[in-house]
Amino acid sequence: MPAKLKIGKLVVIGTGLIGGSFALALKRARAVRRVIGVGRTHRNLAAAVRLKVIDEASQDAANAVRDANFVLLATPVGQMPAVMTAIAPHLPARAVVTDAGSTKRDVIACARRFLGGHFSRFVPGHPIAGTERSGATAAFPDLFRGRNVILTPQRGTAASATLMVRRAWEACGAQVTQLDAKEHDAILAAVSHLPHVIAFALVNMLASRANPGRLFKLSAGGLRDSVRIAGSSPEMWADICIANRDSLLAVLEDYENEFEQMRAAIEGADAQQLRRMFAQARDAREKWLVNKRA
Repeated sequence: MPAKLKIGKLVVIGTGLIGGSFALALKRARAVRRVIGVGRTHRNLAAAVRLKVIDEASQDAANAVRDANFVLLATPVGQMPAVMTAIAPHLPARAVVTDAGSTKRDVIACARRFLGGHFSRFVPGHPIAGTERSGATAAFPDLFRGRNVILTPQRGTAASATLMVRRAWEACGAQVTQLDAKEHDAILAAVSHLPHVIAFALVNMLASRANPGRLFKLSAGGLRDSVRIAGSSPEMWADICIANRDSLLAVLEDYENEFEQMRAAIEGADAQQLRRMFAQARDAREKWLVNKRA
């Protein structure tokens, strides 16, 4: 039986929903002794300390990682180059570094370029979990329970580092899977990044109408379910769309083709074609839900 995971000093850079929930989950599992939270705003860091998400706050990532055992980079992916550049000279030789970015190829490229000799201890990761809320006040320890976490270790990644990151996420209650980084980015473009783009576009379209307040007031659950994720961080999602633009543009084209078929059926008053397309989508959704529950 493997020894219980015990992290002496965890540094979370980006003390928001994901980073804060990771810290809380590991604290509850008694897998970490001390948590240092790094962020840009005093207000959010103060809230994280008050809520006991972290034990100590810092706005200096380079200083925070000194003598760290484990570092989680939970910032928007666009901030990764600057963060990695800042911490690389100060990382202990045996420190394990991972990230929670929604894109992987760009983050891996940054790590190769900016982490230098620490690259072998860097384990790219992505927890498939979240809400539309952000900040330390949104963090809760059950966020990752039963959710998927994807790791994309590289050929030079130390096996011991990958094992430690896997065990950390499992201590949070997550189910860990390993994928190729390119495959990860293609899948997430379709099932996560595209839905967010659609939600943002739909809200913008409705908000630009002559009387948006009346539209939203008279809306029902269907609209709320469709646009919930448009409450997500604009900074984070702009970074994701740019970082994964090739994969996202490919699935956007597929979506536009599907949308045009529905548009043509509506223009042609082709109820039979619409029923066929709607039934196909309903059946695919039901099949997906059955497989997900299995």
